[in-house]
Formats: sequence, structure tokens, C-alpha cells
Amino acid sequence: MTPIPERRPRWRHLALLALVLVPLLWPLQRLAERYYTGELLEQNRQTLDLYVANLLGTLGRYEVLPAILGDLPVLRQVLHAPDDMHTMQANRLLSELRERTGADVIYLLDPAGNTLAASNWNETDHFIGRNFAFRPYFQQAMDGQLGRFFGLGTTSGKRGYYFSHAVQEGERILGVMVVKVDLDFTEALWGHTPERLLVTDPFGVVILTSDPDWRYRATRPLNAEEAERIALDRPYPTTKPEALTLSLDDWLIQSRELREIDWSVRILTPQAQLERPVRTAVAIGAATLLALLLLVGLLLQRRRHLLERMALDAQARRELEQRVQERTQDLEALNARLRSEVLEREQTQQELVRAQDELLQAGKLSALGTMSASISHELNQPLAAIRSYADNAGMLLDHGRQPEARANLRLISDLTSRMASIISQLRAFARRDPSAPEPVSLQAALEDALTVLAPRCTALAVTPTQSLPDSTLWVQAGETRLRQVLTNLLSNALDALADVAPPRQLLISATREDGYVTLSLADNGSGFSEESLRRACEPFFTTKVSTEGLGLGLAICDSLVRSLGGELQLGNRAEGGALVQLRLRCANPGRTPKETLLP
Repeated sequence: MTPIPERRPRWRHLALLALVLVPLLWPLQRLAERYYTGELLEQNRQTLDLYVANLLGTLGRYEVLPAILGDLPVLRQVLHAPDDMHTMQANRLLSELRERTGADVIYLLDPAGNTLAASNWNETDHFIGRNFAFRPYFQQAMDGQLGRFFGLGTTSGKRGYYFSHAVQEGERILGVMVVKVDLDFTEALWGHTPERLLVTDPFGVVILTSDPDWRYRATRPLNAEEAERIALDRPYPTTKPEALTLSLDDWLIQSRELREIDWSVRILTPQAQLERPVRTAVAIGAATLLALLLLVGLLLQRRRHLLERMALDAQARRELEQRVQERTQDLEALNARLRSEVLEREQTQQELVRAQDELLQAGKLSALGTMSASISHELNQPLAAIRSYADNAGMLLDHGRQPEARANLRLISDLTSRMASIISQLRAFARRDPSAPEPVSLQAALEDALTVLAPRCTALAVTPTQSLPDSTLWVQAGETRLRQVLTNLLSNALDALADVAPPRQLLISATREDGYVTLSLADNGSGFSEESLRRACEPFFTTKVSTEGLGLGLAICDSLVRSLGGELQLGNRAEGGALVQLRLRCANPGRTPKETLLP
């Protein structure tokens, strides 16, 4: 047998392939930079919105305080007759109001700018007897305006924001009421993060920042008029603020203009925050490219071995044909067919391996998509309820109805606990480790679901009609899962009623029979179509527009109910509208779930 010369791997081909694939890292870097820049900008925008809302909310609480305090009889008496007795009463009142409101200092000035009463009357650096007529907030109040001013206290040296309002009697100004707000805590809220906070006043001077070295520095050149105004008002510890130079190459900057107070808020993120994930993405891409090159090299090596093996087989067949020339044509045809089958089998095996890899990847992507969509769908309703309760709480607080506002806050707390429980259930479902069923009160779970959907019922003018037994109906379920199912079913019923002219009906009834409790939900909407009855429980099937639903509600409900040993039935009423029946096993609250299972 003639030996076959040894072949070396075609590394030159691999090098050529590498020269083709390596330039792909550049667009990968550009895509990573664009993606992470967008993510960072969105994260910073949300952080900026939160800080601005906190800052404006803090100032807004004190904006109306001077006008309200100016109407108090005790303070007006001091302006009319500033004797020792009235002054002491005013001092104590202002001190008490300071403790209640959280203001830094509250003080009362006469028309000449002299301090008659102050909340810090019993401190060494009190304002009693001091004149603040030179302050802009005093001049604004004397002109009949709401005074606003940021600056350092001339007595305390502590920065703050001042609100002032004239105390009038008819057209005559008796004095000026001033409230100073401490803004130091707004910097403490930022914490120790790589990002930097920057708040500038109308002069472009930094007044609030998370970097102490930037405080009271000018972000732009000051003209002569601005420099003169700063020297006159003395809002900073210096009359000539040093310049603050920021390089766009080092920072990613986002800003927000606060037109209400003529301030500008900026958040600056180091470019290094963007470079790290981009480098990681490029490194992963390079590693993937290296793995691809190694895989191609192995495939080429296997191909070479296969060719060598085929060459050896061909040589052996030729020697065999020389020794056995009497072999018939039928044997030669049989050998040809066997060779063809061997090649086809190898190709089929390779295709099978590729198909298995593709199915495995598709399964992973499907699981990730389903889990993401499920979490989005299940948390949407509690988030909407939280938003509604928060808005109502704000209005109740504005009207001084604090007990009702606290009730709304307690409901918000319950909803957050429910969201955490939903996420826990979804995480357990992903691990294929569902919680064991337990006895749950159907009436209590139904009441919770109706409470969450109460704003929608009010908006649609729907008053659910309940026909439930007086005794508690205990069913075998999980508390969170049952409320999740009921909320989805009731929400779907309200969606169906949204397109129906009043009066809109939502009928809720329950019966107990043969060890099961059947809850019926009926409405006078358009009902289910034939296609909806066939496919309603399929994931991602929906009759709503894409912005209104994902098509997961009934699919999730059906899966949860079946995992509890129950059944979800869909149908239409004879008089029109949809009929949904939820059938669950009865439970005894005094026994374990295993003991309550029916055979």
C-alpha cells in the first residue's frame, strides 16, 4: 500500500478568515457605545427627574407658608404693638411652627427691615434686632411680590432658600414674613456615586453639588451687571466666583431647566462609566470570534482527516479490485450504494446536531421572552392602582384630609407587598418549584381584586353586583395566585364593558357543590367570538390593540388554575355578554392542604 503524504492544516486559510472577521469588532464597538449611551442617558434622565421632583416638592411646601403665617393674630399684634409680652408670644409661636414645618428659620420684619420676632430667638446667633432691608427678598415683598432668594445667611453663614410675603392691612404694608428653607439635605440625597450633581442659579454659579470643590464656581463668564448684582446681594461667600471648566470629553452631561425658580440642574456621568461596558462587550465579541476561529480550525482538521480516510479506503478498494478481478458488476454497484449511504448518514448526523443546537437556543429565547412578558403583564395592574392611590393621596393631603391619605398609603403598601409576592411566584414558577396550595377565603381575595380595580369601575360607571353566600367560601389555592387570577378576570370583564353603552353590568356569584366552589363572572358586553373561545387561553393571543395588552392574561390564569387542580371555563350568556366560571376545590381552614384534597 502506497503511503499517503501527510497534510498540514491550512493555517493560511484561517489567517485569511481572521482578516475578514476582525473588522467586525469595530461596528460591534459602535453598536455597544450607542446602546450603553442610550441606557445611561435614560437612567440619568430618570434620576434627574426624581431629584428635580424632590427639589421642587420641597420648595413648594414652603412657598405658601409666609402668606399663611402673616394672617396669624399673634404676629399681627407684634406689628401693631411690639411690646415685650407680644414679642415673646410671637417668638414662641414661630419656634413651634419651625419645629412643625421643618423650616430652618422663620422671622418677622417691620417695614424698615428690622427683625421683630424670630424662631431662633433663644439662640446665640438669633435674628432679633437685625436689619435685612438690603436683602432682595425683603425688597420684593415690599413691592407686593412673593419674595424668592437663594443665598448665605449673613448671621449664620448657612445657605438656604428664602420665601417672603408682605403682611398687609388693606393697602398698608405692616411688615414682611420670611421663611428660610435648608437645602443641605438635597446634596446628601445624592450619596456617593460616580455621577455628579450640579445645580446653578440664574448667574450660572454652582449653588448645590455633590462635589464640594465645585460649589460657588461659575460655569460661564459673568458680565459687569451680574458681577455688580452679586456684590450687592451677597448670595455667596465670595463676590468673584472662580470659573468651573468641564470637558465634554470627560463627562456625559444632561440638564434640566427649572423655569419656576430660574435654576438649572445637571447630572454629569464620567465617560469611564460608558467605556467599561463597551470594553466588556468588545472583549466578549473578541472571545466569540476566537472561539469561531478555533471551531473553523477544528472543522477543517476533521475534514482533512475525513478526506485522508476516504483516500485510504479508495486505495484499499483499488488493491482489492486488482486481486479479485472476478468480482461481478452487481458487487461493484452494491459497494457504490454503501458508500453513498455512509456519506448521507454522516450528513444527516451533522444536520441533526445543528438542529438540536438551534432548538436549544430557541427554547432559551422563548423562556426569556415569556418570563419578561409575564412579569410586565402581571405588574401592570398593581402599578396602575398605585399611581391612582398616590394621586388621590396627594389631593387628600392638599385638602388636609390626612386620615384618608394615610389609608391610601396603606393600600399602596399592600399593593407593593402583592407585587413582591407576584414576582416571588413568577420566580418560583421559573424554577419549577410552585408553592403548595393552602386554604384561602374566596370573598377576601375577591374584595382585594375589586379594591385594586375600583378606579376603573368608577371611571366606567360600573357597580359590581355580588351574589355570594353569607358564610366564608374556603378554596384550595395560593392567596397571591388567587388574587392574581381574579384581578385578571375582572380586568378583562371591564375591558369588554368599556365599548358598551351604559348601563354596564358586572354580575358576580358563587355556589358550592360536590366539593367544589364555582365563581361566575358575567357581563353585558359583546361576549366571546368563536375564535376567542377556541384560542383565548393561548399565550399572546389577544383581540386588543398591541398597546393595550400582550395576550397573556387568560393564558396565565388558565395555567395557575390548572396547577391548583381547578378549571377555567369560558362561554357566552343567552341574554348577551360573556360568562367566565372559575371552579376550585373546597378547603377547610382548620386542615392541611393534603387533607383537603379530594380523590
